[in-house]
Amino acid sequence: MRQKLSHENLDVYRLARQFAVDLYRETSKFPSEERFGLTSQIRRAAVSIPANIAEGASRRSKREFSRFLLMARGSSAELRVLLDVAHETGILSDESFLAYEQTVDRISSMASGLIRHADSR
Repeated sequence: MRQKLSHENLDVYRLARQFAVDLYRETSKFPSEERFGLTSQIRRAAVSIPANIAEGASRRSKREFSRFLLMARGSSAELRVLLDVAHETGILSDESFLAYEQTVDRISSMASGLIRHADSR
């Protein structure tokens, strides 16, 4: 059995990774004309969150980790806007939007908590 990497022990990483998978599944239902628009942008922003968390966790200093967490939080803000647009254009249902909105807000909040923790040391 392989040893877990440090980022795999972080709740925010696990939540963000699963969220990216969920959004990949959700966007597969989007209209085909959105393949290079919202579908692509949502997927890129969603994957960027856990990727930045993982990259930051692999760095040598808390300062670098904090910088990558800031990037992950920025990607979550971008994702929030993209989900808003998908909802406002009728591509994303009210129910799905509310659930995804709560998740992206939770991820952002968790990243902010880790940033405060990393910056306090």
